[in-house]
Amino acid sequence: MNLSNLKPAEGSTKNRKRIGRGQGSGRGGTSTRGHKGAKSRSGYSSKVGFEGGQMPLQRRTPKVGFKNINRVEYRGINLDVLQALSDKSKINTIDMSVLVGNGLASKNDLIKILGRGELKTKLDVTVHAFSATAKAAIENLGGTAKTL
Repeated sequence: MNLSNLKPAEGSTKNRKRIGRGQGSGRGGTSTRGHKGAKSRSGYSSKVGFEGGQMPLQRRTPKVGFKNINRVEYRGINLDVLQALSDKSKINTIDMSVLVGNGLASKNDLIKILGRGELKTKLDVTVHAFSATAKAAIENLGGTAKTL
């Protein structure tokens, strides 16, 4: 077997219907499009969501809510995650490069430290934001919580 004698399995392929090639073919004339109407014309394409003149679904359903364009989305990282990272890597200083290097955030994320879990190590943390409980927990152990 080589590339010159490859072919599809028997019966797996069919020839397409050649439409509009004269009356003798049985598919000439209106070429399976029926009589008159937009769909019978050349160049016809329907709009997305068109329902034949009926009010389309996206216009029947009511609008609801809004999206705040000024919202700032933070990647939340909890204290117990920082503690686990500190135990594993023996790190006392945590900043963006450490978090990105350990796969906890991507370089474009805004990071906020949240207060779940318990912190046992003194840490110096430099990120974009802190919750009040997280900041208190870090500073109670003598660490520093710096915002970028």
